Amino acid sequence: MINTAAVDVLISEVGPRDGLQSIKSIMPTFAKNAWVDALYQAGVREIEVASFVPAKLLPQMADAAEVVRHAKTLAGLTVMALVPNLKGAEAAIAAGVHKVTIPVSASAAHSLANVRKTREEMIQEVAKIVQFRNEYAPSVKIEAGIATAFGCTIQGLVSEDEVIWMAEQVVSAGADESGLSDTTGYANPAQIKRLFRRLKAAIGSKAGAAHLHNTRGLGLANCLAAYEEGVTSFDSSMGGLGGCPYAPGASGNVVTEDLVFMFEAMGVKTGINLDLLFEARKPLQAGIPNEMLYGMVPEAGVPKGFELTSKWEV
Repeated sequence: MINTAAVDVLISEVGPRDGLQSIKSIMPTFAKNAWVDALYQAGVREIEVASFVPAKLLPQMADAAEVVRHAKTLAGLTVMALVPNLKGAEAAIAAGVHKVTIPVSASAAHSLANVRKTREEMIQEVAKIVQFRNEYAPSVKIEAGIATAFGCTIQGLVSEDEVIWMAEQVVSAGADESGLSDTTGYANPAQIKRLFRRLKAAIGSKAGAAHLHNTRGLGLANCLAAYEEGVTSFDSSMGGLGGCPYAPGASGNVVTEDLVFMFEAMGVKTGINLDLLFEARKPLQAGIPNEMLYGMVPEAGVPKGFELTSKWEV
C-alpha cells in the first residue's frame, strides 16, 4: 500500500529516539526494527531512529548502529539520529544515517546539564561536525535544533533574542537548518507564532522543524500555531512517549497519531495512513509491555464518515 499524493507537511517520528531514551524499559533491537517497519508501512518517511551517545549514559540506545543499518533498507526513508558531539556524529555517519540532528540549547543551564558544554562550545561543536560532514559525507544533512527555546525548567525564562542568536550562530557554523524545540512544554500558541516568525525572518529557508511537547496540554494547539506561521515539518512521537531526561518534568512529546489526525481532518496532507499508524502501536507496545502509551484518537477512533486527505492505493 502506497501514498499516491504529495504531502503538505512532513511528520518526523522521533519516538525510537526521544521516546525510548526517556523510559526505563530497554526495547530489544528486533522489536525496534519491527516498530520502524510498521511506521514505514503507515507512510512515515522520516524517522529519528536512535541517538549516538555512550551506552553507559543511555543503555536504551546501545544498539543505535544496528537500528540505523536496518532502517536504511527501507526505500525512501530518511534515517535520522541525534548526536550531541563530533564523536557521536562520526559514529552516526559511519552507520549510514541520512541526517543528524544536534541539540543546541538556548538555556545556558540546560546546555550544561544536557551535553556538559556551554552554548558557545556547542556552536563550536556544530562547526566541527559540519567540517567532518563536508569532508567525509557531503550528502548527510545537519539540523541544529534550538532546545529550551520557549523556557527552561532549570533556568526559567529564556530570552527570545538569545534563541534567535543561537539559530543564527549554528546556521553560520554550517548547519543546513535550525528548528525550535519546546523541550519543557512551556510554550503557548502566541509565543510559538512570535518566535517562529522571528526565526524565519532571521534565517529564511533554513528555518526548520517544530519539536513540541504536550506537557501542559498545548502540543496540538502549538503545532497548529506553527503551521499557520508557515512551518511544514513537525516532530512527534507515537503514543506520546518522550521528554528530555535532563529537563525535570518535561514529559510527553506531541502524539503522532493525534497530530496526523488533526492535519488530515483539516485537509492537510501528511502522506500517513491512520489505520496503519494505529496498527504500528502494536509492535511498539509489544516491545515495551510495561510502558503506558497515550493518544486521544487511538482511544476514541476517527469520526464516522472521516476520510483521509492523503490518498492511498494498493
